Amino acid sequence: MEYRRLGSSGLKVPALSFGAGTFGGKGPLFSAWGKTDAAEARRLVDICLEAGVNLFDTADVYSDGASEEVLGAAIEGRRDEVILSTKISLPMGGGPNEAGSSRSRLIKGVENALKRLGTDYIDLLQLHAFDAGTPIEEVLSTLDTLVRSGKLRYVGVSNFSGWQLMKSLAIAERHGYPRYVAHQVYYSLVGRDYEWELMPLGLDQGVGALVWSPLGWGRLTGRIRRGEPWPEGSRLHDTAAFGPPVDEEKLYDVVDVLTAIAKETGKTIPQIAINWLLQRPTVSSVIIGARNEEQLRQNLGAVGWSLAADQIARLDAASAATAPYPYFPYYRQEGFARINPPPV
Repeated sequence: MEYRRLGSSGLKVPALSFGAGTFGGKGPLFSAWGKTDAAEARRLVDICLEAGVNLFDTADVYSDGASEEVLGAAIEGRRDEVILSTKISLPMGGGPNEAGSSRSRLIKGVENALKRLGTDYIDLLQLHAFDAGTPIEEVLSTLDTLVRSGKLRYVGVSNFSGWQLMKSLAIAERHGYPRYVAHQVYYSLVGRDYEWELMPLGLDQGVGALVWSPLGWGRLTGRIRRGEPWPEGSRLHDTAAFGPPVDEEKLYDVVDVLTAIAKETGKTIPQIAINWLLQRPTVSSVIIGARNEEQLRQNLGAVGWSLAADQIARLDAASAATAPYPYFPYYRQEGFARINPPPV
């Protein structure tokens, strides 16, 4: 397993990490993702650790806390072998202080997460969404207190816009608060919006990407084909409405290229889609999920090899989309390369 620095921090994380969204299985969305119990979760954790995957990501809202509980049970007795990442900010109830990133919510949320995970510290806490109702100074000063107390090691965010992240980083620098070192983002061959603003920001500010849904919300599994209905048993029947929108024609163009490269390489379509992401700038780790051992072992096959340059170019071309103003033509570098070089 390859290990990479998480942004500009000193923490090294595996190129592949495991997402525990399939653990617990409560509610309409998460039960469709998976219903992994503690015994099965422990087996999946065993396989991950054997392969060098030691970063496990979850969130308090995943199955209403059950994902954290199952993950905590699965790592019992080997806490020092793993890096635990969880997320806070989305609603955990209907009360006025059960959502967001206020001082009250963060302190209570961290304490609850620690209990569910069965640990006394969290390696990486990420804010699951930007809280426009709480001053950024309040958010960062609270995170600073939690880091100084030893309950958190590193902090990051998820699903922030460019200005929200940049403003937070500026305030952190001004006051000496912990800087966000990770941004958990949606990024895939059928969802490349991350490249327009957040990737250049990550390069400039040293914020590493933790990629969620690298298979385009389950569309890049090899089972979704042009002119065919979604296969019976696909979780898209239950979850498509919850995920990011996808241009269907572009999806099929990408799948066509993935299929051709799969024949050339002997790799699976998911392995190729994940490997493409691992070649992209700022990507610290790609979060893979699995409902069973077979899926996990297949996804682990995305590392240890690299796509050829011409194969990457074909995937780039099939998945390319015109960026909105002001990123086009500036980000595409048409006539502006001298003053605005592309990410490397």
